[in-house]
Amino acid sequence: MRHRKSGRRFDMPTDQRRAMFRNITTAVLEHGSVMTTEARAKESRRFVERMITLGKRGTLHARRQALAFVDDPDVVRVLFDEIAPEYADRPGGYTRVVKLVQRKGDASRMARLELV
Repeated sequence: MRHRKSGRRFDMPTDQRRAMFRNITTAVLEHGSVMTTEARAKESRRFVERMITLGKRGTLHARRQALAFVDDPDVVRVLFDEIAPEYADRPGGYTRVVKLVQRKGDASRMARLELV
């Protein structure tokens, strides 16, 4: 049973799932949006918003925490210098999930995770 357990498993091992979330988060911060399945977008939203909150703090410790999750130092620099100051007055809700048409191959529900 999965009582009181949060998060989806996506039928993959933990390390692969974490790598997927890291890749989606990096892509959203780098490009502004990413198209993926609806479940992955909803689950990845937590990590993107956490990175923006770290960027809003702006401390060295927050930068190192972001670098531990996002592999690309250039994306972290953009996050702290350009993205986070845009959301300085916003108390949360930095992303939106826009539902798209179903994927043709397996009819899975697609969505776009984008920055507000």
